[in-house]
Amino acid sequence: MEYRTLGNDLTVSAVGLGCMGMSHAYGAPANKKEMTELLAQAVGMGYTFFDTAEVYGTPDNPHDNEELVGAALKPYRDKIVLATKFGIHFDMTSTAVNKPLVPDSRPEVIRASVDASLKRLGTDHIDLYYQHRLDPKVPIGEVAGVMADLIREGKITHWGLSEATEETIRRAHAVCPVTAIQNRYSMMARWYESLFPVLEELHIGYVAFSPLANGFLSGKYDKTSKFEAGTDYRSVMPQFQPDSIDQNHALLELLHRLAAEKNATPAQISLAWMLCKKPYIVPIPGTRKLNRLQENAGAADIVLSAAEVALIDEALAHMEMSHVFGGSRIVKE
Repeated sequence: MEYRTLGNDLTVSAVGLGCMGMSHAYGAPANKKEMTELLAQAVGMGYTFFDTAEVYGTPDNPHDNEELVGAALKPYRDKIVLATKFGIHFDMTSTAVNKPLVPDSRPEVIRASVDASLKRLGTDHIDLYYQHRLDPKVPIGEVAGVMADLIREGKITHWGLSEATEETIRRAHAVCPVTAIQNRYSMMARWYESLFPVLEELHIGYVAFSPLANGFLSGKYDKTSKFEAGTDYRSVMPQFQPDSIDQNHALLELLHRLAAEKNATPAQISLAWMLCKKPYIVPIPGTRKLNRLQENAGAADIVLSAAEVALIDEALAHMEMSHVFGGSRIVKE
């Protein structure tokens, strides 16, 4: 496994592991024993970067994921980087599959959150602590001030922002240096590429969540794919609707062609594309399966030249694609 540096000094595996799906999101609840074993196997493969959040869980246990990740990785704590998030809760009164997010980054809420996360993770410090979403009621400078205090207290060592814009990044960084942002990014979701210049200027890493467009870019799904309504998020994601398969034909064809040329899989090409684009991008695909864990790790060994990346970018810019979960955004405030 290749390793990269986020910010000035946070070294992580080039491919990290997004742990959310180990608790929920994709239909039937995960088997905790199997997920514990999978996390241990990930460490054995060279993964050192594990991403969770205080709100990743189940209706019965809203904080299940931090507890699972903390317990499973406790024997390897000195070898890994733990990232978690604060600042939102879900509107559980909603009947939507994807519950609306309610931001809350009041200083007293952040302090209660960090202490609870430390306890659930079974650790004395968090390596990378993200604001999960911007809270329009709390100035980002105030949030950054709390982060500076938590760093001084030793409760966290680095902090970051999720779904951040340039204005937010600059205001936050001026108060307490930001190590990384965690934004959506994939071949189907490229709207945050406009942030690359400010990230390079300020030496901030880019942690890419949903780097496979929630698994669509693995090339494993077609019109016959079924997802359990009401429990599997993919059942309402636009890229998985039957009509989208036709709309995304050119994209899937490109992935399969490149995979054949590189003796790789479509998923590996999707990850290698962003890894070879910028040295500060670290994707965090999620999985519950050992073979997928191995496949994703293998993406770090695939080399795409700058010319090949540019050709892919050009093709992506001019091909038809369906909408993708998360939607295109204008990154301005």
